[in-house]
Amino acid sequence: QVRLVESGGDLVQSGGSLRLSCAGSGFTFAYSAISWFRQGPGQERVRLVCMYLDEDSTFWADSVKGRFTVSRDNGKNTLYLQMNNLRPEDTGVYSCATDGWAHCSNNPRYWGVGTQVTVSS
Repeated sequence: QVRLVESGGDLVQSGGSLRLSCAGSGFTFAYSAISWFRQGPGQERVRLVCMYLDEDSTFWADSVKGRFTVSRDNGKNTLYLQMNNLRPEDTGVYSCATDGWAHCSNNPRYWGVGTQVTVSS
């Protein structure tokens, strides 16, 4: 059974930083592409980043490129999203998702429940 669990969401002031974690189980984590999505209030869910093996196989949305970084610890089956210089428009529910293989899709099959990030101005 595939399971994804996000953590690390919090209330933070504009300009601050947060690190989110996505712990996966039930699939071959090391060889799976995993994405972070964000859904802001009243907005559609958008993909921020998809990471496959390493930085060379990582794909970013322009809105966060340069402010956010992603890394993975395959020994811990965990994907991290480091978010710096946060803005109020970064507020939303952050979810990780995967299809369980080497493909970055816009609508992965498996999702975590998400973690709330709120950035105050």
